[in-house]
Amino acid sequence: MDQSALLAVGFASIGRNVLISDRASFYGAARISIGDNVRIDDFCVLSAGAGGIAIGSYVHLAVYSSLIGRGRITLRDFCNISSRVSIYSSSDDYTGAAMTNPMVPEDFTNVFHADVIIGRHVIVGSGTVVLPGVTLEEGGAIGALSLVRDNCGPFGIYAGTPARFVRERQRGLLEAEQRLHAQIQNGSHE
Repeated sequence: MDQSALLAVGFASIGRNVLISDRASFYGAARISIGDNVRIDDFCVLSAGAGGIAIGSYVHLAVYSSLIGRGRITLRDFCNISSRVSIYSSSDDYTGAAMTNPMVPEDFTNVFHADVIIGRHVIVGSGTVVLPGVTLEEGGAIGALSLVRDNCGPFGIYAGTPARFVRERQRGLLEAEQRLHAQIQNGSHE
């Protein structure tokens, strides 16, 4: 999308150097804020409920990813969402105690809503599903095809269904971030 098309979407706010495919879809755009240096690829779906979606700076959402739900979804700076990742801040009640799907009146459903936070420098591997109420703390890495239903600690590598701690992640990326900020301040990096 060019700059005029980005503004026409009606985002709550949008930063500089934002690259969004014209094949991405947005619902509740007035509740979506986007920082600087963000790329959203083809066929991504962002559906912001009452809580909204907040995307920090230096964030990438790869093809076919989706962020959906009534709870707030926050993607902090430098996080990377790989292809076909689904992040939900709402989930139907699967027990059979209530009806399901958005076409049924709310009085007959029991949808669970909870905020989701994807921390700074988190990478979420392809095909992963993140459920409502989850926080992925700074520097975490989630392996491909994982189901994340519980919080994941800082600088841990998690994988599986359900996702479990595998080992610690290196922290060299924090030094790289400092070098990037220094280059920006010196005007040697755009």
